[in-house]
Amino acid sequence: MNTPAAPSSRILIIGAGPAGLMAAERLAVAGHRVEVCEKMPSVARKFLMAGRGGLNLTHSEPRPSFDRRYGEAEPVVARWLDGFDAAALTAWADGLDAQTFSGSSGRIFPKVMKASPLLRAWLARLEGLGVVIHTRHNWIGRDGENWLFDTPEGARIFKADAVILALGGGSYARLGSDGGWVRWMEQNAIAVRPLQAANVGFGVAWSDILREGFAGHPLKNIVISHKDRAVRGEAMIAAYGLEGGAIYALSADLRGAINTAGHTDIRIDLRPDLTVQELERRLSKPRGKNSLSNHLRKALHLDAASVALMREAGPLPDSPQALAAHIKAVPVRLDSVQGLDKAISSAGGIMLDQIDGRLMLKAMPGVFVCGEMLDWEAPTGGYLLQACFASGVRAAEGVVDYLQP
Repeated sequence: MNTPAAPSSRILIIGAGPAGLMAAERLAVAGHRVEVCEKMPSVARKFLMAGRGGLNLTHSEPRPSFDRRYGEAEPVVARWLDGFDAAALTAWADGLDAQTFSGSSGRIFPKVMKASPLLRAWLARLEGLGVVIHTRHNWIGRDGENWLFDTPEGARIFKADAVILALGGGSYARLGSDGGWVRWMEQNAIAVRPLQAANVGFGVAWSDILREGFAGHPLKNIVISHKDRAVRGEAMIAAYGLEGGAIYALSADLRGAINTAGHTDIRIDLRPDLTVQELERRLSKPRGKNSLSNHLRKALHLDAASVALMREAGPLPDSPQALAAHIKAVPVRLDSVQGLDKAISSAGGIMLDQIDGRLMLKAMPGVFVCGEMLDWEAPTGGYLLQACFASGVRAAEGVVDYLQP
């Protein structure tokens, strides 16, 4: 276990999610007195929520392609990853007895899959390092060197040699990440790109047949294409439209297109492992008394939900050639973006030109920012948590550098 050095400066961290807690650990190990203030009754609520279906910590994808997952923010996020990459995160989790493993898709999980055992071990480590965590401390502003909080016992003031803001983005407001800090930043002339939903579903004007009969049905092993990008994975038919990993991976492009034009079109390849020629060959076999739906099910293992999706674009073609082409590129028009309250994460935040390489606000010496408060986004699959952890490490290193005599 890490042993803290002799105490030195006092550091205040506002926000007890993955980024804030990781910064707290690094600073405590470096010998600083660390206090963390969290407005919710308990810490890391969104982290725990993310672990309900299996805590996807990071991904084993090679760095060049890993870095590209961050889109426009790649050059900045890549520097965070240089200091704390997937191997480092995996080793850190294993140090908390997570016993991580890599799944068939390359995603990395703790053996127990849940977030709660890892969080308990982490909080015990932080306590051993002397980190003090204050819950139900709602940050309400700053008055000179005084950082102001509203608590159940009344107003409270903190002073510190450096402050790290780790307040999260704008998704899952009920868990504490509500974007309430945006107004304060703007009042202090810090440029913020508006928060928008990321890793979120998109609306489709389904027919009553599809909406009422197939909402909740998965579309497995498909490829979704949008303009010049294609993503392989899964999606889910929802009553409002489409959601799921393959959609989330394209969410930045889809959101931008809808914001510009009011809608955008995707193509779904329902059988990406088969060529058009192979599909045509299978569909050319006599179908006898089978209906077309049964013929598609028997010849290509297309379920009823997939066939219903194909029919959304109109009557199915008669010829095997045209039907094969349709299966490889089922058109779907997306006409809306689900809101932040439905999003897994948020895009936007403090613009990256407002911080220096240490993640310190240029306009506020001694004040650092990490996690989803910053203007970056990434798809699900481990990339979100990885960048949050890595930014916490980078902010902590920035504080240490800033406090050097």
